[in-house]
Amino acid sequence: MEKALWYLIAGTRGGENRARIIRLLDERPRNANQMADELDVEYNTVRHHLDTLTEHDVVEAGGSEYGELYFLTDRFDHHREAFERITQHMEDGQ
Repeated sequence: MEKALWYLIAGTRGGENRARIIRLLDERPRNANQMADELDVEYNTVRHHLDTLTEHDVVEAGGSEYGELYFLTDRFDHHREAFERITQHMEDGQ
């Protein structure tokens, strides 16, 4: 999982938005529309990042397809420290 997080957050152009999505979901579950509004990005952009994060078992969806809520996975929770190290590394500009 740590390698996947490095790739998803630090290794790709969309990493900053993915980190922002993870931070929002850490506060509470949200649907894609709520995240798009709060992050001030296009809905389709959020959906793209959610699909990528879901593929890598960082987030999971719950509820009905309409208004589906997203949550951080238990697997991510076990690797939260790695996420914090990666985001700190990015903030430090190293």
